[in-house]
Amino acid sequence: MLKKRNLLAAALIGLASIALHAETLTVAASAVPHAEILEFVKPVLAKEGVELQVKVFDDYVQPNVQVSEKRIDVNYFQHQPYLDKYNKSHGTHLVGVAAVHIEPFGVYSHHYKHLADIPAGATIAIPNDPSNVGRALLLLEHKGLISLKDPANLLATPQDITANPKNLNIRELDAAILPRVLDQVDLAIINTNYALEAKLVPTRDALVLEDGKSAYANLLVARPDNKNDAAVKKLAAALNSPAVKAFIERQYKGAIVPAF
Repeated sequence: MLKKRNLLAAALIGLASIALHAETLTVAASAVPHAEILEFVKPVLAKEGVELQVKVFDDYVQPNVQVSEKRIDVNYFQHQPYLDKYNKSHGTHLVGVAAVHIEPFGVYSHHYKHLADIPAGATIAIPNDPSNVGRALLLLEHKGLISLKDPANLLATPQDITANPKNLNIRELDAAILPRVLDQVDLAIINTNYALEAKLVPTRDALVLEDGKSAYANLLVARPDNKNDAAVKKLAAALNSPAVKAFIERQYKGAIVPAF
């Protein structure tokens, strides 16, 4: 009996020691799919002594602000072209730690079933942040609706359009509201995370989807001063694990694809 009590006491001390030494790691993320993927890896990290706290944001600015100002440790919501543009315009030096998934852009409409049906003068709503403006224009160029000065320019703007045979009216709007304006425009090019939040099924509802180029892989992002921290490395490894790859493929059925 005494031996059993000693073993039990040793076990409780061990558990207490783990609890005392658990490190908290805060992550700013978009709700879908980023926060969902983070919730999936929480138990794995807990076993490795990392308590993951996920803070959900509905915009593309505050997650970088919060990490830059050291109010949050890392974020997970953006791709490299967006990060590059943000760093350049804000004088920050945030860095990508791991590429996790790709969200193919989709073209959606409540009025048309095929791009060929779009009339002259149609209004197309696209995200208004610079990297996604370029991404949306490249998709339109790829589908033959416009021509761009440089089809390889990830940061193209409407001023770079050299041909617009249908005289399309391109409106730049906040990415989060694009699903809500589908009744007011002919087409909208919507980020997959916002499409999923609006209960759209990209593989079913999108007229066309991007082919998922790796330039737009969503990243785990940190600061130069914490990118090599043990907890950050553990999170990066968890996000690039076979279990997460299987979760993404099972959960999102092609609407989201692994980037590793």
